[in-house]
Amino acid sequence: MNSLTAEVRLRTKLGKQYVELLCNDFEKDEIETATTPTGAQVHLPRGLGTAHIDVDAHELVIRAEAATEQGLSALKFILGLRLERAAEAENPDLAWTGHGCDLTVLPNFREIRVARIGAVTPLVRRITFTGRDLHRLAGDGIHIRLLFPPAGLDQPEWPRPGKNGRPVWPPVERRPATRVYTIRRIDLPASEIDVDFVLHGEHGTASGWAAKAGIGDVVGMLGPSPADLEAADWYLIAGDETAIPAIARMFEAMPRQARGHAVIEVADADEIQALTPPPGIELTWLLRAGRPAGDSDLLAEAALAITPPALERVRCWLGAEAQTARRLRHHWREVLQLPKDRVSAVAYWHRGEAGH
Repeated sequence: MNSLTAEVRLRTKLGKQYVELLCNDFEKDEIETATTPTGAQVHLPRGLGTAHIDVDAHELVIRAEAATEQGLSALKFILGLRLERAAEAENPDLAWTGHGCDLTVLPNFREIRVARIGAVTPLVRRITFTGRDLHRLAGDGIHIRLLFPPAGLDQPEWPRPGKNGRPVWPPVERRPATRVYTIRRIDLPASEIDVDFVLHGEHGTASGWAAKAGIGDVVGMLGPSPADLEAADWYLIAGDETAIPAIARMFEAMPRQARGHAVIEVADADEIQALTPPPGIELTWLLRAGRPAGDSDLLAEAALAITPPALERVRCWLGAEAQTARRLRHHWREVLQLPKDRVSAVAYWHRGEAGH
């Protein structure tokens, strides 16, 4: 039950116009909204929370409700950002009041350290991190944002809460670089998590850091965010080596009776990992055999060749290079006309940017 609340007020005569803009903005992202006698109500997905928007001739008020500090922080960020965008002409100076407004550390932030380093394959390095108070990782969240401090800092600097609900980041020269990763394994009693890094080379932000990482090195962590694989009667799962941790976690979460196909593209046979999908999921490994990552059509062509059956609950998911993601997203949504909530084609990296 929602128990934490925060509120933001904007003195304006354009409140009704802003409510309409906000609702249209949320509806474009398929977020549930409903009009009320005094404004609107917004229900964010995955139980993140609820927003009540009230307006009169002189003021717009948004009240956010969530069950956790992390949820409330995320809700304030989403609402504040969209309100600032809707009211851009007035350039509002928003300031939240209520729960969490006296925090000096982001509620979903933790500082973590390298505990162990190992090799999964020649191109995949598994780094085990340890940190304090990692209990929130026990839910269904699997994606985290890692923060890599610039080299040479005596003390890393991290983002902190801002009064408008958005993080305040350090100056550019001391600002950490961020990349999204999937938690491969969680050991809460030991306060450990495993993250797998694909070693693109030493010039990439994250892969370069992973190639040189040593025991005790410090990074920041924001998250987690929930997985995006919903229950289905049939699955099509596709990805390259950067998506293997997410695919492995999906296999673990699927019901044993799950049916469908999974296709994974890797450099060569040495990069094949020991994954165990449910018996009804046919797993195929695609080998680039010398072709550079991102230059191969193997994954796209294999995924395009699989036609989902005419079932009510079909789920298609892909994690790969941005061009491949665009191609599959267009095919699933525009050609096959699959519902948007049944399709996810995620750009895990961009060709020419080895930062992941």
